[in-house]
Amino acid sequence: MAADVAGYSRLMHNDEEATHAKLTALLAGGVEPAIAQHGGRIVKNTGDGFLAEFPSAVEAVRAAMQFQSRINELTCDDAEDRRILFRVGLNIGDIIVEAHDIFGDGVNIAARLESIAEPGGICISQTVFNHARDKVPFDVEEAGEQTLKNIARPVHVYRIIIEPGLRTATPKREIPALVLPDKPSVAVLPLTNMSGDPEQEFVSDGIAEDVITALSRYPSLFVIARNSSFTYKGRAVDVRQVGRELGVRYVLEGSVRKAGSRIRVTAQLIEAATSNHVWAERYDRDLADIFAVQDELTEALTTALAPAIADAELRRAMRRPPGNLDAWAAYQRGLWHLSKATAEDDESAEKFFRQAIDLDPTFSGSYSALALYQLQAAALYQKIGLRDAQHSAEALARRAVALDGADAEARSCLGWALQARGEADDALAEVERALSMSPNLAIAHGHRGATLIFAGRHKEGVTSLNVCIRLDPRDPYLAVRLLHIACGLYFCGEYEASIAAAKRLIRSYPNFPMIYRWSAAALGQLGRIAEAKEELEKAVSRAPGALDMYVRNRAPWFRPEDHAHLVDGLGKAGWRG
Repeated sequence: MAADVAGYSRLMHNDEEATHAKLTALLAGGVEPAIAQHGGRIVKNTGDGFLAEFPSAVEAVRAAMQFQSRINELTCDDAEDRRILFRVGLNIGDIIVEAHDIFGDGVNIAARLESIAEPGGICISQTVFNHARDKVPFDVEEAGEQTLKNIARPVHVYRIIIEPGLRTATPKREIPALVLPDKPSVAVLPLTNMSGDPEQEFVSDGIAEDVITALSRYPSLFVIARNSSFTYKGRAVDVRQVGRELGVRYVLEGSVRKAGSRIRVTAQLIEAATSNHVWAERYDRDLADIFAVQDELTEALTTALAPAIADAELRRAMRRPPGNLDAWAAYQRGLWHLSKATAEDDESAEKFFRQAIDLDPTFSGSYSALALYQLQAAALYQKIGLRDAQHSAEALARRAVALDGADAEARSCLGWALQARGEADDALAEVERALSMSPNLAIAHGHRGATLIFAGRHKEGVTSLNVCIRLDPRDPYLAVRLLHIACGLYFCGEYEASIAAAKRLIRSYPNFPMIYRWSAAALGQLGRIAEAKEELEKAVSRAPGALDMYVRNRAPWFRPEDHAHLVDGLGKAGWRG
């Protein structure tokens, strides 16, 4: 059993002596007798809580229910800002016992369960529920699989309902928890105005409203509307409560502080179920033009948040067993493998994308991702015939668009499939359409950049690719973005810069075969023949036969003059075809 006092720091700040005295009395009059009565012992006190062990899960549940009911009785007349309520987590597991402490995974899980319990509530694991359900009369609310901080696998959680009306610290109308959407979901709460100037309220509200609008343009996110999230304005809220009431996985909260001609915005992205911080940042700006600053801060927040959510979703999916995936999790695992930029991981990515389609044939993202995989497998590893990949990728991309015409990512994918067929004008039109729907969609900027490079607009293309990387530094297709930057710089004649881009890619993806072709060609153009030959050998050894096939069978997306430029550099590096 792990237990702590909800809001302990706030209570101590309000009245340290009274809080300490009250807590001591509650432990002596409510907690300790219940634990002793049911055969348990308090192993250690933690200042704001305690850790206890019991001979059986049944007795632990009985003790927790007994003292939580007693604590509620003893504090029911206290002012809410001074009321002491415990959160309790119960789990079964092997432990290591020392004189004044216990250790082990079972203890760690109990502590994490306590962290997601409500004030006055009890969270138990599946194993505890199985032991106690036929022996202790209680009602529970099933909370489902929960990802707990620093715990490798999700834990199935139940919340014990001790008595009607005692589940939360303040009596109020119970709002049923909403089912989480398939897509990652986020609520942007009103930013707190810390300036002490009511006239600055429009700044904090304006930034929050603009972030809601900007995030809503991302097709991969489910964003709660302003009217719902702003109902929490001016209230001290528990993000777990917000997550349940709005049906979201993530909550963004923060503050705005103005001092003289400077403004500071702080923001934190929190996983609602666990209260774990996913991301946090602080922004300081000069207030020369408040509306320009508001726009700048909105862009900075949005471009940081979307990748942070995507990264959190990816880590969440990777913690789940492969045999227990929904379509979204299978899709995320596929992206993770694709991001490794190896032939073996590409095969795993294909498996997960197809699994996602089988699990949910209406999810457009899986079709888009499978289309991109096929083009990558053909162009980089020659695992699929190029012509077959072109036709299949276009069909998959069109299927994605048909399933969700408002999905900007599907539009961008279709553009890239058309580019692979050499239809540059139509490809660029689709990608631009995607960007008009979602201006900050990183993948669309990436597709636009590569399309422009292959159309001969090399510098524009490199610029667009750099925007893509800025928007999403953890892009699953990062290796391909860096490859295209090296390619575009090579075509611009900026060989040193092309080599620098290639080295950046190689540091993270040393087995990515195609990049060595471009570094060899660039070194050849600079007359650094010995280095060029080394790079050429790496290109050949990492993908035998692929270079010859790639150069001889000029891909339809290359302009003849660009193809000749590449062949010239490879020839100087020692390639004889």
